[in-house]
Amino acid sequence: MLADFWHFHLNIFIRNSCSRWTNTGLRLIQKRTSALNFMYRMLEKFNIQNPSELSEQYQLQYKQFSNQAEFLKQQSLTLEKSLYSKLIPDENIQLILGVPGIGKMNAFTAFLEIYDINRFETVKNFLSYCRLAPRARNSGGKVKQSKTPKDGNKYLKVVFSDAAIHAIQHYPVIKKYNNSLLRKKNKQIAKYIISKEIASIVYYTLKTKKSFNNKFKNIDLQHIKSFQWPRITSPDV
Repeated sequence: MLADFWHFHLNIFIRNSCSRWTNTGLRLIQKRTSALNFMYRMLEKFNIQNPSELSEQYQLQYKQFSNQAEFLKQQSLTLEKSLYSKLIPDENIQLILGVPGIGKMNAFTAFLEIYDINRFETVKNFLSYCRLAPRARNSGGKVKQSKTPKDGNKYLKVVFSDAAIHAIQHYPVIKKYNNSLLRKKNKQIAKYIISKEIASIVYYTLKTKKSFNNKFKNIDLQHIKSFQWPRITSPDV
């Protein structure tokens, strides 16, 4: 009973003291992802893989965005390290980190913004909170699906949207699924669908307290995610 009391208040302390820093980190991640996407699109535009094949003008632009991405990465890493001791020991962080596309700062942000997964009775409730569930609206006696809602948690939407981008880049199975979506839908809708899939995985992982089974849409992922640090570092080390 006493342990539950202290755990509850520790979570409140962690949430209040760290959420501002994770939101800052999330903005850094967004900016870095934007720079990387610009670089990928530039190579895609000319159908090449090596930036050295670009013209001098485009090489200069590519290098500028590459330097920007590296600078933002270092800033993000510095911020992540400052949060390690407070957040790494929590088992929920470790469960979230096992999900495709989710890095350290996104895991920290998701943990703090979700707070307690049991607040959400169903996955639909959770997706709605993450701004990943279109809401119905009544128009002329007809019920229609509107665009993604503006209520809910904007930071979780960013977390899962960013996770979708990285999952598509690093997991062949997810990339193949994304390509199948693109045959009928635009890029934003395809990313939105994959964001929902990843958010759903996080929901069920936290609800069941079981590690991700490395399956996406019931297909085994070829890429197995590995942790980049020990789960809990001994204070004597």
